[in-house]
Amino acid sequence: MTPQHIGIVACSAEGAALCYRTLCAEGSALLGSHAHPEVSLHSLSLADYVDALDRHDLQGVADLMLTSANKLASIGADFLICPDNTIHQAFDLVEPRSPKPWLHIAEVVAQAAAQRGFQRLGITGTHWLVNSEVYPEKLAAQGLQAVRPSAADRDDIGRIIMDELVNGVFKPESVQRFQQVFAALKDAGCDAVVMGCTEIPLIMGDANSPLPTLDSTRLLARAALARAVGVAG
Repeated sequence: MTPQHIGIVACSAEGAALCYRTLCAEGSALLGSHAHPEVSLHSLSLADYVDALDRHDLQGVADLMLTSANKLASIGADFLICPDNTIHQAFDLVEPRSPKPWLHIAEVVAQAAAQRGFQRLGITGTHWLVNSEVYPEKLAAQGLQAVRPSAADRDDIGRIIMDELVNGVFKPESVQRFQQVFAALKDAGCDAVVMGCTEIPLIMGDANSPLPTLDSTRLLARAALARAVGVAG
């Protein structure tokens, strides 16, 4: 069977690149040495997304996503993924108009959390994402609780993401700040933390976190691989 063609609707470069690399690197476990499904990526300017988000224009975000979706469908993508948690706020406006089906990043993460037996999840990401219902809704559907960081922690994480991580800047002091936020979530009773920005795994993971982590970038890529080759995720 020929694997399905995966279309990546990209937003920020570093997260999309990590997702793409994961698809290519881990495809060989399912398909053989150096093999992976066909993958295409389309990206509009991150600035266009940020402008729409700052204006609370979710329809504008959806229109940008659909522009990429239509271009990817036109070159043969069988289904679509978006390795950007924040713009999933517009997903309900995208899905009915989409030329191809999607995997929803928060659904993938919520399913993984439930399978691992977690109950109370800390949510980290941009301020747009953490203030939204993207993760609380999907976690609740699995019977799981969502906990948001404090306002000060949200501000610091959002700044680090948008000023540093999306630009490929990784500072030791920013790692320490993330560790402090994760520790505060642990103190709040969380048994794991959702890394709900696709750049966070570039500096954080189980090896340096006080809580078990759910890596939204790689979890989405692995779910896409499973779908592309027709195996259970």
